[in-house]
Amino acid sequence: MKKISLLLLIAAPCLLTHPTLAQSQEEMKAMMDYAAPGNIHKMMAKSVGTWSGDISMWMQPGAPVMHATGVSQNDTILGGRYLQAKNSSNFMGMPFEGISVTGYDNAKKTFVNSWIDNMGTGMMFLEGKWDAQSNSIIFTGNMVDPVSGKDIPVREVLKFVDDNTQIMEMYAMSGGKEFKNMEIKYTRTK
Repeated sequence: MKKISLLLLIAAPCLLTHPTLAQSQEEMKAMMDYAAPGNIHKMMAKSVGTWSGDISMWMQPGAPVMHATGVSQNDTILGGRYLQAKNSSNFMGMPFEGISVTGYDNAKKTFVNSWIDNMGTGMMFLEGKWDAQSNSIIFTGNMVDPVSGKDIPVREVLKFVDDNTQIMEMYAMSGGKEFKNMEIKYTRTK
């Protein structure tokens, strides 16, 4: 009985993450295609390594720019399906840590991203599309405004300048208008 209970405990997360079990060859193929890392995942894997970050931040429109430097350690996880970035820096004299996980959802045909850090207790979720003209992923989503406790829209542009340079721009809302509140120029160091 203990073995059956243990087996059910182990199998439950797998069954719960796939609400429908494939009944036909077509459904089985769709599930296999959904799970298989592809060319876009290989493209994301090119970002594996250590990157230095030159950070510029604006607390509100027209505010003076604040500068910082940071490090991002990028690694693929879960068989190359996701890119995890562990970021560290200092923000206003305090240590800063953040973790992002970026993937490409084969079924939705869209990039997905989550972000957590030690400056809050919420999570930011973004979805994005590839923009070939700018060689960028353009993400949109929401983050929590800690003052109101409500979600506010955000936009992130991750531009792939070359194999060793990336630029991330983050845009938030203030007074009903979008403004750039962060820019990080990443340079590969390893």
